[in-house]
Amino acid sequence: MARKPRSVHTCSECGYSSPKWLGRCPECGSWGTLIESAAAPKSGSAAVAAVSGAVPRGLVPASTAIPITKVDAVASTSASSGIGELDRVLGSGVVPGSVVLMAGEPGVGKSTLLLEVASRWASQPTKDGGTRRALYITAEESTGQVRVRAERTNAMKEALFLAAESNLDVVFGHVEQIKPSLLIVDSVQTMHAAGVEGVAGGVAQSRAVTAALTTLAKTSGIPIMLVGHVTKDGQVAGPRVLEHLVDVVLNFEGDRQSSLRMLRGIKNRFGATDEVGCFEQTAGGIREVPDPSALFLSHRGQTPDGSAVTVAMDGVRPILAEVQALTVEPVAKNPRRVVTGLDNNRVPMVLAVLQARAGERTHDKDAYLATVGGMRILETATDLAVALATWSSLHERPLPTKTVVIGEVGLAGELRRVPNLERRLMEAARLGYEYAIAPHGEKLTVPGMRISQPATLREAIELVSRE
Repeated sequence: MARKPRSVHTCSECGYSSPKWLGRCPECGSWGTLIESAAAPKSGSAAVAAVSGAVPRGLVPASTAIPITKVDAVASTSASSGIGELDRVLGSGVVPGSVVLMAGEPGVGKSTLLLEVASRWASQPTKDGGTRRALYITAEESTGQVRVRAERTNAMKEALFLAAESNLDVVFGHVEQIKPSLLIVDSVQTMHAAGVEGVAGGVAQSRAVTAALTTLAKTSGIPIMLVGHVTKDGQVAGPRVLEHLVDVVLNFEGDRQSSLRMLRGIKNRFGATDEVGCFEQTAGGIREVPDPSALFLSHRGQTPDGSAVTVAMDGVRPILAEVQALTVEPVAKNPRRVVTGLDNNRVPMVLAVLQARAGERTHDKDAYLATVGGMRILETATDLAVALATWSSLHERPLPTKTVVIGEVGLAGELRRVPNLERRLMEAARLGYEYAIAPHGEKLTVPGMRISQPATLREAIELVSRE
C-alpha cells in the first residue's frame, strides 16, 4: 500500500512550519495564515546524520574560504542610479549583486519610478566607453503600455530593454541573451516558477521566485530591483521571508490627495534606514525633490498673522514646515477644535497650556490649526509653533519675519529640548531664516542666525511681542 505523501503547513507571515494545520500560528500569533504544501524529501545531509547520532560529513566546497582581507573590495563598489534621492536612501547607490524590494500601495508610482531608474541607468556610460544595459521585466502590463509611459516620462533609451514575461525560466533566458547590468522585475508577486506548487503570489511561489532571483544576483553580480505589492495593513504581501531574503526593503508612500511621495528604507544592509527620499508626482512622471521644504512653506517674505514656521525631522532629514492657526468667535456654545496634519490629541493640550500658563484665552474661541502642503507632523517639536501661531491669530499680530520656532511645551508651561536641534537650525539658516526661538538648556551656535532660548512659553511670547 502506497504511503500518503507527507505535507507541511507553513505560516505566510513568519515562515513557521508545522506538520498539522493550526488556526493560529504559535510563532507570530496570526490567524488563518498556515498554508499546506508538500514536505521536502529527506536526504543524507549532515543535519540528518547528526540527528541520527552518526558522524556528520560535509561535501567538498566548490571554492575554498579565503581571508577577509583578500576579498575583492572593488566588486562591491556601489554605482549611481542616476537619481540622487534614491541613492540617498540606498546609502551610496546601487551595490552590485544586491536585491532591492520596493513596496507601496497601488497607484503610488512604483513602476514609474523604476522605469525612470532604468532609463537613467541606460544613459550612463561604462568604464570601457560603452553604455550600461537595463532590462525591465513587466509581468503586469504589456510592452505597449510600458512604452506609452516611457514616452510620457521621456524614458526612451536604446540601451533599455523591455520584456513582458511572467515565467521565471524565460526571464533567466532574457538575462543570458541581453546580459544587462541592471534587472527590474515588476512585480515579484506575479512571477511564476515552474515546478513549484501554488499559484503566482502564493507563499511557495513568492519564496521560490525571490530565492532564485537572489541567487542570480549573487552569482552574476547583477543588481536586481523588485516591485512588491502590499496588503491593506501596509505590509509587504506574501511570506515574511521575502524581506529576509533581499538586501534592501524600501517603502514608497504618498497620499492620493497630494503629489508628494516619500521613499523610506525599512531594511538596508548597505546603509542606514533613517534616510528619506522625496519625490513629486507630475504629469511627466516622478520628479525628485532635493529641497522638500519649499513644498511646505506658503511664503518666504512677510509672515502673515496666525502662521509660524518650524523644522520637523523625517528620519534624519530636517524639513521646514509651516503651521497655521485661525481663531474665531464660536457659532455654537461649544468651541470647536479642528486639526489637520497635526496630532489631534496634542493640539488641545497645547492650547490649554497657552491659556493656563500664559494667560491667553482660548477656551471661548473656535480654533482651526493645519499644516501647509498636506504635511503630517506628529512629533512634539512643533508644540511651540502651534502655541505661537495661535497667539498670533488671537492678537492679529504676525511673528517676526524670517523667524523659525522649535520646542516642546510641557504642562507646566516650560519649554523642553528636542533632538537634533542644531541640525534643524542649520537647515533653517540655509534657507535664509535669520532668527530662531528654541528651548533653553543647550548651547547653540549657528552661523548667520540669531538665537533666543527662553525657558517658558510665557517668555517666548514676550520675545516675539517685542520684536
